Amino acid sequence: MHDHYSELGVERGSDKQAAASRIAPSPTPAQSMFDRLREDIQCILERDPAARSSWEVLTCYPGLHAIWFHHLAHWCWTHGLRWLARFISHMARWFTGVELHPGATIGRRVFFDHGMGIVVGETAVIGDDSTIYQGVTLGGTSLTKGAKRHPTLGRGVIVGAGAQVLGSFTVGDGARIGSNAVVVKEVPPGATAVGNPARILHKEVDHQREIAANRMGFSAYGLATDGDDPLTKALHGLIDHAATQQREIERLKQALVRSGVSIDGFEEQTIDPTRLNKLVDE
Repeated sequence: MHDHYSELGVERGSDKQAAASRIAPSPTPAQSMFDRLREDIQCILERDPAARSSWEVLTCYPGLHAIWFHHLAHWCWTHGLRWLARFISHMARWFTGVELHPGATIGRRVFFDHGMGIVVGETAVIGDDSTIYQGVTLGGTSLTKGAKRHPTLGRGVIVGAGAQVLGSFTVGDGARIGSNAVVVKEVPPGATAVGNPARILHKEVDHQREIAANRMGFSAYGLATDGDDPLTKALHGLIDHAATQQREIERLKQALVRSGVSIDGFEEQTIDPTRLNKLVDE
């Protein structure tokens, strides 16, 4: 039987409050604005352990101020007030240290932690629930006007301090970009990108990679417990491993000679681990 609830896609006998929520009146602009402000403040309280109160977040967090300056600038931009939009974003940069082009699209519950030095280009898109740390650039590599020149971040993306994400490609939902990484190609959902140029670490092989990496004293996530660069530690581990194998080969040669086995024509290629380790550290 066709009735009001079937029109809403709700079966008879189910919770009628669910149906009522689907037809609740739309909030007024003022209600919507305050709802978004509350959720922006709440997301900061959840993600920053240094945040002690809503009042502190509202008055002392430049990342939040930059977001709300951008709301105004973006509205002006999309309504044809281009100069005013640029002027508002220029003033916001002066007040907050965050440079957001008014043409950029920023989702809900985005957190600019610390904020200083963040640059977001005109055609960039930042998905809901993303977190971006200080010094990050979402930049372009093309000079073509009107083209999509800047990256698109999916939902829940984290971009570490100083990372540079350059070009028109997508960083998938839930991806992580390590501090100071330079990303110039697509990052799959859930993957981690570290290094310069960035290397993609896929979620499905992270466990095996961590096991192998820890044998050489570094973390595949780019976070070493003693602060050393993970690539440097890996290279030191490989050099040490090669030196150990060289010693084993020498012992095998000596055993063969003692057994009377001729090893004439064997060309030994030796390495100097001290010199190689010094080159890695320079």
